[in-house]
Amino acid sequence: MQKTSQNRKKKSSKTRKNRQKGRNIPFRWWMPVVALAALALLLAIPYLGMRGGETGAPLPPGAYHYGIDISHHNGKDIVWDSLLVMTDRLGRTTRSLKKASSFHPVSFVFIKATEGTSHLDRHFRENWDQASRHGLKRGAYHFFRTSRDPLAQAKHYIETVGPLRHGDFPPVLDVETMHLGCTRQELNQGVLLWLHTVEKHYGRKPVIYTGDRFLTDFLDPEISGHYPLWIAHYGVSAPDTDAWTWWQFTDRAVVYGVPGRVDLSVSR
Repeated sequence: MQKTSQNRKKKSSKTRKNRQKGRNIPFRWWMPVVALAALALLLAIPYLGMRGGETGAPLPPGAYHYGIDISHHNGKDIVWDSLLVMTDRLGRTTRSLKKASSFHPVSFVFIKATEGTSHLDRHFRENWDQASRHGLKRGAYHFFRTSRDPLAQAKHYIETVGPLRHGDFPPVLDVETMHLGCTRQELNQGVLLWLHTVEKHYGRKPVIYTGDRFLTDFLDPEISGHYPLWIAHYGVSAPDTDAWTWWQFTDRAVVYGVPGRVDLSVSR
């Protein structure tokens, strides 16, 4: 009986050791597997967004050409050879090939180049080159700061963008804000100085990008009536201003080939 009891104690002790050893074995290989899986998921997130069933803003009625507006906020994972505007049966933009009921190619792209007197969009050069490489009509825009010297802003744009090709859009000036204390007269004088400087350099009349309300409330007819307009107006069937060449109708579209939400425009 004593030997049997001792044997049982030995077996029990071995069993506990084996159990403890068994618990440690999964832990040793489980951690790196989870780490690798987490890394793979992080790397796949941009592409999951492109291939998923996410939906965005609907397209406006009408026969248009479609284009996107991008900057560094859209990241570096744009798939330039796969850009496509698709809609589901409810007319909403979608990335799902299975749910898509209409397909529209992306025909043009506006790309942020500069802002103020020194800021350069960090993805401008790559986006600019990729758009050209994939046969998209492209335009480079400058975000105007009323608190900065307009002549210096014009020179910054010219030095950054460089020569324009025959198929490129004219230079684009994004005017949508005023700093505290800026008057309407100062705003318009600064904008006109930028426009005249850039037009003289390129020999092409620049495009004005602005909101529908900002156009009527702050920009003089010398600007609104003499330059091509790219109007931003969301949630409407058409902009209030009819004299537009491009209309940015949403900043909440989803486009196949672009991660996340994107600004979407039409041209007529």
